[in-house]
Amino acid sequence: MADTIAQFDLALSRCRDIFVKKLTDYGAAWRIMRPESVTDQIFIKATRIRSLETKKVSKVGEGILPEFIAIVNYGIIGLIQLELGFSDTEDITASRAIELYDKHIAATRELMIRKNHDYDEAWRGMRVHSYTDIILQKLMRTKQIEDNAGVTIVSEGIDANYQDMINYSVFAIIKLTESDD
Repeated sequence: MADTIAQFDLALSRCRDIFVKKLTDYGAAWRIMRPESVTDQIFIKATRIRSLETKKVSKVGEGILPEFIAIVNYGIIGLIQLELGFSDTEDITASRAIELYDKHIAATRELMIRKNHDYDEAWRGMRVHSYTDIILQKLMRTKQIEDNAGVTIVSEGIDANYQDMINYSVFAIIKLTESDD
């Protein structure tokens, strides 16, 4: 498990670095996105991953790894939007955005540690394309919950689905970069 935590932290560091750089380039323009739009943005990324996994060719020149990183970052953005609500303006500073990012990634990391204990590192025996399919399934669930105004009877909420998408994406990042590390 210690190896998983170290690998997980390295992958999260890569994601956070991209988040901070994009925050510098674009500011917190994502604050205008309603949670449903964040879900759709993640859907676009996951659909592209599945397309690239199936077709084995990218005509844009970007591979699968950056898309999994984007899912992590949009998942955190989704959690922030659920917490704060969307805004009509860019209403937070970069430092506040990073503070919220760190808060939500820490909670998501802790969830991974608890689940990884219970599931006994089953993710290591999975294929990357299975993570993609599970993320797409969680997106379908999330969209249904959103269509139901966030109300569930027995199921986890939108936030839990975002956290699971983030964690499966981090597992994919680990698997895709294991030979690089």
